[in-house]
Amino acid sequence: MRLTELKLPLDHSASDLRNAILRRLGIAADDLLGYTIFRRSHDARKPAAIDLIYTLDIELKDEAAALKRLRGDRNVGKTPDTRYHFVAHSPQTPSALRPVVIGTGPCGLFAGLILAQMGFRPLILERGKAVRERTQDTWGLWRKGQLDPESNVQFGEGGAGTFSDGKLYSQIKDPQYRGRKVLTEFVKAGAPAEILYLAKPHIGTFKLVTMVENLRAEIESLGGEIRFGSRGEDIDIEHDQVRGLRLADGQYLAASHIVLAVGHSARDTFEMLHARGVHVEAKPFSIGVRIEHPQSLIDRARFGRNAGNPLLGAADYKLVHHCRSGRSAYSFCMCPGGTVVAATSEAGRVVTNGMSQYSRNERNANSAIVVGVTPADYPGSDANPLAGIAFQRHWESLAFEAGGGDYKAPAQRVGDFLAGRASTELGSVLPSYTPGVRMTDLSLCLPDYVVAALRESLPAFGREIAGFAMDDALLTGVETRTSSPIRITRNEEFQSLNTRGLFPAGEGAGYAGGILSAAVDGIKVAEAVALSLTAVAPRKVS
Repeated sequence: MRLTELKLPLDHSASDLRNAILRRLGIAADDLLGYTIFRRSHDARKPAAIDLIYTLDIELKDEAAALKRLRGDRNVGKTPDTRYHFVAHSPQTPSALRPVVIGTGPCGLFAGLILAQMGFRPLILERGKAVRERTQDTWGLWRKGQLDPESNVQFGEGGAGTFSDGKLYSQIKDPQYRGRKVLTEFVKAGAPAEILYLAKPHIGTFKLVTMVENLRAEIESLGGEIRFGSRGEDIDIEHDQVRGLRLADGQYLAASHIVLAVGHSARDTFEMLHARGVHVEAKPFSIGVRIEHPQSLIDRARFGRNAGNPLLGAADYKLVHHCRSGRSAYSFCMCPGGTVVAATSEAGRVVTNGMSQYSRNERNANSAIVVGVTPADYPGSDANPLAGIAFQRHWESLAFEAGGGDYKAPAQRVGDFLAGRASTELGSVLPSYTPGVRMTDLSLCLPDYVVAALRESLPAFGREIAGFAMDDALLTGVETRTSSPIRITRNEEFQSLNTRGLFPAGEGAGYAGGILSAAVDGIKVAEAVALSLTAVAPRKVS
């Protein structure tokens, strides 16, 4: 049976937890055969009295009697079946055309993994390199200012999530427990088992590298194939049906089922799809800056005297402010104890992102502070659904110029930003961004309405977290890749609205945001492909 919302103080012991179960269920000690923790979170609304909150799966001598006695208690019930159930399996004589997956981010990897586990032997294409080679290229930009447009934070095995905080939580609805399948596969691939029960699990970049390699090995052991350095340059469509794919090296691959999991920065792919008539529409996203504070300041503000407790770890935050203009500013991709990283995939542009290692023990906390923009803000979006890409490029190019033209990022102290004056020197908060920052005026590389919204929001955030708007907090620009600027719209069978056999998926298609939701979307799309390949009557994949 499952028991939810069991609260205990932060300093409780294992025996305290066991005794709390006995009291809550009204049972004797010998009636409790055992329990496992399904989820553990914390309530820090009162920093001086932080509680841990448990969801527990409990084994009793007489479960039926306990459930009958506690009928009506909304926190007691049967443990749901969270096991993953495959929707189909490959027939003994599979189609001669293997399903093709484009991209090896979380979405592509899990689409490929599920297809492989169902016996469909997918062919997975990745324009970038294997994860360790890609890591070397990424460090080349960070340490030497040398960009490889095909191997960087955005492109390569593992996707953009490899160089992030490795957050594994999401607010998506998941009645089929596909997220549990993702976490279980991550643990099999080397993630710490705690991700199965922590309310806000994370992994960090170094652990993600090994996990990605292990996921690749699992796919290959099941008959799947992964090809690196394979960029799809054109798609063959005949009578609104996918027929194949032409690669940049000239090779042609016949295919009737293509999963498009290219991530939110595959701009050349978006342009190709639009040129081929695939239905694409502009969608909202957000732009802004990264903000850095001492992690110790955030810990004290969130946890009070409990700051530093190993059960709590480095503190995070989530902030939103609705501006007088009607726009909203909010924190995004918060990285406790992490670093701000160079994340461009195109020459002559500066893009920021954030990442953390598993330990989250760097001196600074950072997050994006971004403002929502809509297609109405992109010049020409009424006629061109790709106008958001040009909008992103414009501000990224201005950031490159403001940073000095060598991939340094433009930066400004919060006090100077609020006062409307350029920064000339750093304060007490030292930047973590490499290859370095250039102190300047960030209003040079952001829209006026974004600047106004940020200037209104930062003091409001300071009223929620003491010290958030401190003069020496550091802003680094620009953050433009919060999500895809387009949506490759799909129907209930997860296929493109006007191109059969094309399965848009994940962040790049506009259907996910973050590692877990992208991986879950990859599973959904793999299920849709499997149902199509086995000629099962189409049904909606919930």
